Amino acid sequence: MVRGKVTEPRPPNRASDRYFALIQEFPLRPLRTGGELDQAVAMIDRLVARGGLAGDEEDYLDVLSDLVEKYEDQHFPIEPISGLDALRHLVDSSGKTRETLAAEAGLPVSTLSEVLLGRRRLNTRHIGILARYFRIDPGVFLDAPRGLNRDDARLKPGRHS
Repeated sequence: MVRGKVTEPRPPNRASDRYFALIQEFPLRPLRTGGELDQAVAMIDRLVARGGLAGDEEDYLDVLSDLVEKYEDQHFPIEPISGLDALRHLVDSSGKTRETLAAEAGLPVSTLSEVLLGRRRLNTRHIGILARYFRIDPGVFLDAPRGLNRDDARLKPGRHS
């Protein structure tokens, strides 16, 4: 009778002393005040600047970042902007003339001007061209249906009215 090697059960993954030091310094709990938010952001900045984090330290950073995001979403909501407003901002912040930008992107100047003036809507071809030019997600140029934010509109299939 041949017997196989008996393996000992592996102990569960153990957290490092550095991880426990992080937990002691700033426990992972819901953020309730602006002061706690500031402390959390300072901890995130410190960990990102340090780099070379162990796996459990990366996990700590990930969870802490989620807590900060949740707090900011609740206390500092950002209203969605229209695709046209996003385009206007991108054009204005590019520091380029409409003529230069249109030529570089591969759009007729008249089309870009009419869109920026609100006389014409972006079609899917324009959205693709502009998204590639600005190196951003094409969804930035889509307006969410009423009652939904832009992220909700991308996640839900079908038509919305």
